[in-house]
Amino acid sequence: MTETLEQARTDRAELQRQTLSSLRLAQVPGQAATAGMVAVVTLLASDLLGSDRLAGIGTASFTLGAAISMVPLAAFMRRRGRRPGMVVALLIGAAGSAIAASGGQLRFFPLFVVGMVLFGAGQASTLQGRYVAADLAEPGNQATAIAAIVWIGALGAIFGPLLTPFERAAAESMGLDELIGPFVFATVFFLVAAAVVWTRLRPDPLAVIGGIDPKATRTRPIKQVRVSVGVIARSPNAKLGFIAMAISQAVMVGVMTMTPPHMKDHDHADLSAFVIAVHIVGMYGLAPFVGRAVERIGRVRSIQIGAVVLGCGTLATVLAGYVPGLMFVGLFLLGLGFNIGLISGSTLLTTSVPVESKVEVQGTSDLMMSLSGALAAFGSGFVKQSFGFHLLANAGAALAAGLLVCAWLTASHSQAPSSPV
Repeated sequence: MTETLEQARTDRAELQRQTLSSLRLAQVPGQAATAGMVAVVTLLASDLLGSDRLAGIGTASFTLGAAISMVPLAAFMRRRGRRPGMVVALLIGAAGSAIAASGGQLRFFPLFVVGMVLFGAGQASTLQGRYVAADLAEPGNQATAIAAIVWIGALGAIFGPLLTPFERAAAESMGLDELIGPFVFATVFFLVAAAVVWTRLRPDPLAVIGGIDPKATRTRPIKQVRVSVGVIARSPNAKLGFIAMAISQAVMVGVMTMTPPHMKDHDHADLSAFVIAVHIVGMYGLAPFVGRAVERIGRVRSIQIGAVVLGCGTLATVLAGYVPGLMFVGLFLLGLGFNIGLISGSTLLTTSVPVESKVEVQGTSDLMMSLSGALAAFGSGFVKQSFGFHLLANAGAALAAGLLVCAWLTASHSQAPSSPV
């Protein structure tokens, strides 16, 4: 009996290594697609509309697309598995990127918005990758597994913005608007990621842990969200994990979205892609260290630290008006704060809900996280145009302070302060 259990443990460990390897290969092109688009989407939207006031609609549209994809994607995975779910979402994202490129080239903003909404499905797939990594992880190693996937995405996320000048030049050489280039390349990157997942993610991690139910009830999305929110509400730790992801996303997206237009206003548009690249290093580059730190010092305390870093990042962007080099520092800290909030929040949420509700709760939490980002992106243009970039950044700092208070209250009411939460 002991030998049988040991063999099962060994097999599971090998499957986890294979799963992480496959996810890493898919994350690089998937993140490159998203990051390369992020570097130009606000500029293209502003160019199409002739104003920064509604320029956030571009980012808001793909973030909204990711949000509305989350619950159907989670339900599909529950019935069919992680592998087909991720592939379908990536293919939809590729189609959306091509449509957005067409809308931008034709100067038809509504078509551009439709494409960006569909593009969001590709981002939803890459976000779900961190949960796939945790499916086969041993108890106590979930944060490390999640961090492993978040970190490897840094390669693609850095390459995306750094490739932007080449992509813009390539588009111009083909007679296209230079800002269309990153969208064309994003289509290719999503297709590559889909091919990797389809050919390599075998066996399906969710099937291995018995999480697939082909006869699962096809509940209406609104009902599924309501049920999942009820599950989250019953656990203080799950609530904090949920809030941490939502606030980290909102602050990061809101400030990041208006950074390129803000730099353009100060005649630093050529540097904006490099600032975004540094920002993305903060979002992903230190993930392995963050994952280990979360397991060592606890998830709630990690959320507190993430809130402080997030607030410092937003305040640095305000001071950057006087010391321009601080924009690099501010955007790096903004990304790092998001990284800490995402990893610690995802881990706390995943380990605080029943196994039978896990997939649906993960989908709902990512839905709400993406909606928070969409609202922040949509409102960021109004705030910047009407009141200035500094007020937008200060609002982000206030939200980070609110997260710090929530984490402190959760820690103070914990019944087991020595536990790894």
